[in-house]
Amino acid sequence: MELTVNIPALLFPAISLIMLAYTNRFLALASLVRSLKAKYEDGDKNSGLQKQIKNLRYRLRLIKNMQAYGVLSFASCLFCMFFIYLEKPIVAEILFALSLVFFMISLIISLIEIQISTKALELELSTLEDLEDPSLSGFIKKKFKKD
Repeated sequence: MELTVNIPALLFPAISLIMLAYTNRFLALASLVRSLKAKYEDGDKNSGLQKQIKNLRYRLRLIKNMQAYGVLSFASCLFCMFFIYLEKPIVAEILFALSLVFFMISLIISLIEIQISTKALELELSTLEDLEDPSLSGFIKKKFKKD
């Protein structure tokens, strides 16, 4: 298969959209961190708040890495197109492969972050509603058993 400029150009919209989604996640998390900081400074220093802060710190690191690998994917894609223009197909193919690998790593980290944030929300719901089973499926089962 011959690598043309059109092939790496197909990744541009996907990478751009995923970077936009990562930025939105970061902004939502930054807002949450600021509100937790205000709670903490107001004297609410319970262990639940400490756990949330630790969880958010980890999720921020994950988002930073997601964005970094997304940028590396985008840059590799750009360099791939540059080397196609210079008629260096081997280098272009290697860079395209790297772009795909970086994009996949970014998506895997994103999946991990989604799992962690979902678990945190389930724990938050369980403390609010005093559930025995903190999972969302346990909550749904309990609601249907009451009816």
